[in-house]
Amino acid sequence: MTGKLEAKSLMIKELPQEERPREKLLTKGPEALSNAELLAILLRSGTKQDSVMRVAERLLKQYESTGIGAFSNISPQAISKIKGIGMVKAVTIVAAIELGKRLHSSTILEKPIIHSPRDVADLMMSRLRYENKELFMILLLSTKNHVLATPVISVGTLNASLVHPREVFREVIHYPAASIILLHNHPSGDPNPSMDDIALTKKLIDAGKILDISVLDHVIIGDNKYVSLKEKGII
Repeated sequence: MTGKLEAKSLMIKELPQEERPREKLLTKGPEALSNAELLAILLRSGTKQDSVMRVAERLLKQYESTGIGAFSNISPQAISKIKGIGMVKAVTIVAAIELGKRLHSSTILEKPIIHSPRDVADLMMSRLRYENKELFMILLLSTKNHVLATPVISVGTLNASLVHPREVFREVIHYPAASIILLHNHPSGDPNPSMDDIALTKKLIDAGKILDISVLDHVIIGDNKYVSLKEKGII
């Protein structure tokens, strides 16, 4: 026979019990599961024609050319258009992704120590490089430069974010932190600072001096590259 046969979509109940995603997670742990298997658990069910694994694989395939980073910022509306995924499942997936991102931000390492701008970039690159909006954050540091927290101060548009010293230093005093590093991303992927970035940095440095809190640097994250205003000699 020379014609192509369409592969049959094997239903979860037809798999050996130990190979079903939920059972596999319970016996072997989540790290043993593929991305498709983890998604299948979130999706819970497939369609009459396709197993939940086939639907999960279809979702991953939709974004494999642009990488998992693009997938992490997809909207529920976009996901829900994929065959076998409605809005309820799409919302579940987006909520799980957002929870993972937030946990990653707060527990990236056990109080990592910042020695250089490269340390800042290594710590925050995966969190910020795929964001499609401009996020302004601060790294709150102890007297020994341990990272105490990385709060988001402002979420802006594609081109700019609004930041007021009041919001920045409220977080500093709350912890309290000995010093801070300013941090934001450029959704364009180009981390070179704008005139507004430089003006804001100097404004926050001056405000920090009044409160006796050092602003050590401002690091801008692009697509797998960064710029430190301190390294550039701008501050």
